[in-house]
Amino acid sequence: MHTTVYDVFRATAARTPDADFLFTESVTAAAYGIDAGAIRWGTAAAEVERLRAAYRGAGWGHGHRVGLLLENRPAFLFHWFALNALGVSVVPINAEMRSAELTYLIGHSEIGLAVTLPERAEDLRSAAAQAGVAFDTMLADDEVPRARTAPPRMGDPVGANTECGLLYTSGTTGRPKGCILDNSYFLRAGEWYAALDGVCSIRRDTERVITPLPLNHMNAMAFSTMVVLLAGGCLVQLDRFHPKSWLQSARESGATIVHYLGVMPAMLLSAPASSADRDHAIRWGFGAGVDRKNHAPFEERFGFPLVEAWAMTETGAGACVMANREPRLVGSSCFGRQPDFLEVRLVDEEGRDAAVDAPGELLVRSAGDDPRRYFFSGYLKDEEATREAWADGWFHTGDLVRRDADGNFFFVDRKKNVIRRSGENISAVEVESVLNQHPAVKTSAVAATPDPVRGDEVLACIVMRENTTSSAELAASIVAHALSQLAYYKAPGYVAFVDALPLTPSQKIQRGQLKELAHALPGQANCIDTRSMKKRQP
Repeated sequence: MHTTVYDVFRATAARTPDADFLFTESVTAAAYGIDAGAIRWGTAAAEVERLRAAYRGAGWGHGHRVGLLLENRPAFLFHWFALNALGVSVVPINAEMRSAELTYLIGHSEIGLAVTLPERAEDLRSAAAQAGVAFDTMLADDEVPRARTAPPRMGDPVGANTECGLLYTSGTTGRPKGCILDNSYFLRAGEWYAALDGVCSIRRDTERVITPLPLNHMNAMAFSTMVVLLAGGCLVQLDRFHPKSWLQSARESGATIVHYLGVMPAMLLSAPASSADRDHAIRWGFGAGVDRKNHAPFEERFGFPLVEAWAMTETGAGACVMANREPRLVGSSCFGRQPDFLEVRLVDEEGRDAAVDAPGELLVRSAGDDPRRYFFSGYLKDEEATREAWADGWFHTGDLVRRDADGNFFFVDRKKNVIRRSGENISAVEVESVLNQHPAVKTSAVAATPDPVRGDEVLACIVMRENTTSSAELAASIVAHALSQLAYYKAPGYVAFVDALPLTPSQKIQRGQLKELAHALPGQANCIDTRSMKKRQP
């Protein structure tokens, strides 16, 4: 019975020592300045054992935390597994973070060491000094510094309930929260993935999983990595998503399963079609958020299904829902039906069960005696937020979802992104999806701005494509486009042309900053009042 991430890695390495464990294709190798090609399970295991001995010899152990700022390099995995063997929790650090973000993360997590890229070591040390934390840095191949304190849980056995990782939420509406994730969280992710059926069957010791998603997020750490550890096969971890070379990377690596985010299919579809678009070994894709209009065209052009799923850092696979069985209802934002291991409620603003096809907040918990089984262990140093998230014995996701008469779930939006205009609830994501189809729009973000009559009005921040000039005529064209596809009240009442959207380090829209912008923009020269165009249709 394996109880840690290290245990399952070691077992699979012992079973398939000569098989490929990691494959670095040419684009990632060039970006990182490392060798392209495969690293075998046996070779990886030897490196993990070397690091395990080095960390243990330097006094690192159960209850310590160590930061990893290594991007998506193989070294991230080697250090993670070695530290996990000793009961040390890893804190992945996004390489895009800057001083204020690093100071917060280091101070909040109280990591005593970070394994880092050479160009970021001084930034980390400065942030630690600012946070008042005793701190060391090392490069991936350096001698391990001596731990400054004894392991907090020295003598306690390392097992399923031991903290494995501390992952920070993206903080789209406030300070990031540190999600405490134990070994059982990660093992369950691999077990769930390895047991998939329907469209998404897993062939033991065969699959080659390619992902451009960052190892500081749960998708790459808890799904793509863990299914390879549990079921065998090979992980193809890209440095990031390169739309021009992605398909070539998939071919070079022999990828059979791909992980995606919603923006990726749109970018791949924007390239000219080619007779080589189906020249690959990909069986299916696992992801979320593909734009409804792109879903069917992508599958037709590239020849493999994009299988939509839902999960959060806090839920992991403990509440993962996936449309892995037909009918998948392609192009409808459907992410599957309620699995046997999960209990689900959809509730309206008054806390009542939502009617069929009516949106409600998604509440989830594990079926059985322990409603928190395989979920996160809590928010670090924030018991109040943990209690609030688990109010009334259900985890409150903050996502608005609807369920049809057949039991299919459809994603609507984040609850905090909903704009309430004259009593109507408007999904920011829905409006953004339509605006992004306008030929002059590179990307958009929608938020509420105060309206003295209607409560909220819809304001759209627009980043234009190159060689496009902002004007009142262009704003009117964008609103007219929205009116042709949406109910009149959902169309923007203001169109603001901006150079860039406020984004988190993980490239999500920073909704808190966007809300502040939406309050300040009306009346400025770059913000066009289009409210007169919003008229109820006869």
